[in-house]
Amino acid sequence: MVYLGHKPIIEGERVVLRPFNDEDFPFIEECLKDPEVLKLTGSSSDFDRELILKWYNTRNEQTDRLDLAIVDQSQGILVGEVVVNLYDKKSHSMNFRILIGPKGRNQGLGTEATKLVIDYVFKNTSLNQLTLSVFDFNPRAKYVYEKVGFVIYSIDENDLEFEGKWINSINMKLTRENWINREKNAY
Repeated sequence: MVYLGHKPIIEGERVVLRPFNDEDFPFIEECLKDPEVLKLTGSSSDFDRELILKWYNTRNEQTDRLDLAIVDQSQGILVGEVVVNLYDKKSHSMNFRILIGPKGRNQGLGTEATKLVIDYVFKNTSLNQLTLSVFDFNPRAKYVYEKVGFVIYSIDENDLEFEGKWINSINMKLTRENWINREKNAY
């Protein structure tokens, strides 16, 4: 198990990753109701406000996962979230996911947030790797993941039915070794 009880504040050039607070809820609600977010995450449009509010109010207490708000420094508002969760004891790895709402898209904020949280995880834990899944109809996210070092290791065919079509889920991983090599080559 990896202890993730400390919820850091991670500052980048354009985003800050930080624990959630009460003022974030209207912004996370906007993200979770956004049609593009629903599509790209394979989520349902059913929205139980009380249940979602309760969920976000407990994120900072979790010790087995890291949930952080992505705040756009230029706007001073939450534009998404990054999550590291689902510890896999066999591979000593965890899952990574990110969500960017309508006020944060197409500005490079997701790329910066991804790099920041990956660097934080590999510098502050002993994890061997991070894994993720991305739907095949999300080439923008796949491009970002590849840019920061994730590689494809398998594909779950016909994983999601969307508007009458079956969509594959692409499984990717970033090993500690590849992260270290990326860091060495960055300088």
